[in-house]
Amino acid sequence: MAIFKIQGGFSLKGKIKPQGSKNEALQILCASLLTSEKLRIKNIPEIQDVKCLMKILKELGVTIEYNGVGDYTFQANKIDLDYLNTQDFREKGKLIRGSIMIAGPLLARFQTVCFPIPGGDKIGRRRLDTHLKGFELLGSNINFFKEHQYFKLHTSHSLKGKYVLLEEASITGTANIIMASTLAKGKTVIYNAACEPYIQQLCKLLNKMGSKIRGIGSNLIHIIGVKELGGGTHTILPDMIEIGSWIGLSAITKSEITIKNVSWKNLGIIPSTFQKLGIKLENKKDDIYIPAQNSYHIKKLINNSILTISDSPWPGLTPDLLSILTVVATQAKGSVLIHQKMFESRLFFVDKLIEMGAQIILCDPHRATVIGLNHQSTLKGSVLSSPDIRAGISLLIAALSATGTSIIKNIEQIDRGYEKIDERLRILGAKILRIDHTLMYE
Repeated sequence: MAIFKIQGGFSLKGKIKPQGSKNEALQILCASLLTSEKLRIKNIPEIQDVKCLMKILKELGVTIEYNGVGDYTFQANKIDLDYLNTQDFREKGKLIRGSIMIAGPLLARFQTVCFPIPGGDKIGRRRLDTHLKGFELLGSNINFFKEHQYFKLHTSHSLKGKYVLLEEASITGTANIIMASTLAKGKTVIYNAACEPYIQQLCKLLNKMGSKIRGIGSNLIHIIGVKELGGGTHTILPDMIEIGSWIGLSAITKSEITIKNVSWKNLGIIPSTFQKLGIKLENKKDDIYIPAQNSYHIKKLINNSILTISDSPWPGLTPDLLSILTVVATQAKGSVLIHQKMFESRLFFVDKLIEMGAQIILCDPHRATVIGLNHQSTLKGSVLSSPDIRAGISLLIAALSATGTSIIKNIEQIDRGYEKIDERLRILGAKILRIDHTLMYE
């Protein structure tokens, strides 16, 4: 166990390169299970969730070859399905949400799979219905063993293509059903599919491997099943959530930062959403340059009403950035309503910001009104705990802007999604230390 000790209130400066996308990496790694041939994946983020999934794949029989930092070759030619019945797998599978995405590939390739209810962030109810109903439509039987809290899916024959209308545009659900459909007999049509860049990247890789997928980038996906898939090479996009984190950090700490090689075309409305808060940023040859700002003024709507920022399926705003936008708004000039539609527990971290001096009204589990302080009254250092990945990085950003010293506990949550975050912050001039928790009391 370790903590972060942060001396806040200082401006930062420099250049930073975003890590590879966490959400994309988890999907792409699971896609390696669809083929017995080699699949080389580059720009894999060195974060805890990805490391956990790689351990699962290795124990499952996948050969993993290290080519360099963030560059690995995977070959799933000796899969041991018995591993799925072990306590070790059930424990590891419960640690991360991404473990659910081994289900589609293994079910399609071997006609059977079992998995525990996956873990991940505690941000509210995260149902599995989209995954399970999709598999059922493709021909799978589903059994749930309540005592051990795990599912077993199986079919006596190959999956068969069907029309699948998703109840929700679930990213992991869409990815799982797409992967299962690539080896199903006949044609599968998925409507109300998620169409985030993560899904687009997955489909592009699968087509390189021999899949027949049309409608990439839309919410209507057509897949013609093939008998087998081959190998390939794939490079993961920069992490758009981390890019948003750096933008928010730059603004609230009055810092001048350049974020390198952001793949601007895959950022959607993320840059313009920060601009609505009055944050200046420029696109310079696919870099984002954020100048130091002493103040940023929240824009009002055209009818002069208070700005509302809410999440919605792509190309809307990703819910993963609402926590960060909430923190940034605490030092803006003006007010904003943050509306988190998808998860009812994600805004509960704001009580920590209120303790630090932020002016926030938590209207209900889904909505918070932030009255910006315009840097006239700074946040104060505090002892904080990271409840999930995005709230964790948000509290870290708040601590870096605050006057005085802050302690952040449970930083393993931040490590799940952010690669060597303290080392990279120190390069920009941040006063942050990672300390073994036991040393604090010696």
